[in-house]
Amino acid sequence: MPTTEEPEGPDGSEAPDARTGVSPTRGERRADRSGLAVAAVLLLACGAFVAYGVLDSGADPADEQPATPTVEVTYEVLGEGAADISYRAAGDTAAVVPDAGLPWRKTVSVPLGAAPIVDVTLGERGGTASCTLTVGGRHVQRAIATGAFGRTTCSGDLPTPEASAAPEGAP
Repeated sequence: MPTTEEPEGPDGSEAPDARTGVSPTRGERRADRSGLAVAAVLLLACGAFVAYGVLDSGADPADEQPATPTVEVTYEVLGEGAADISYRAAGDTAAVVPDAGLPWRKTVSVPLGAAPIVDVTLGERGGTASCTLTVGGRHVQRAIATGAFGRTTCSGDLPTPEASAAPEGAP
């Protein structure tokens, strides 16, 4: 069975390398082994850092804030033709739908404390369009736009997260 060990010379030193014909010196063997030892130590250190979260994504679970409660908001625009529509989208971002075909409807989760709003602008041809805002299944507002470049807005207020967390009957 073949082995991977290097043959030794008669004096106990390693035999000359078959490719170069030169015997490695004791210092060269130590350098090879010390490089291997350094690599092993670095590998273990990296493993320890990952295990303890030093090289983690940077997010500290203690820094995370609880998610802000949301409420379902439905925007609806009725009419014929098309209109440019802008509204408060999911989260707390704004969204724009240019030249949206009517009727149009969108339901999103809006964080408490943010004001849901939908803005409708008719085009050059005009016409009539109405916006409706429903918050948590409850009708809040309806408005109508008419004529060329007619514009209307439906908006409402949501309670702040602190106010919605207060027990009923609390001041």
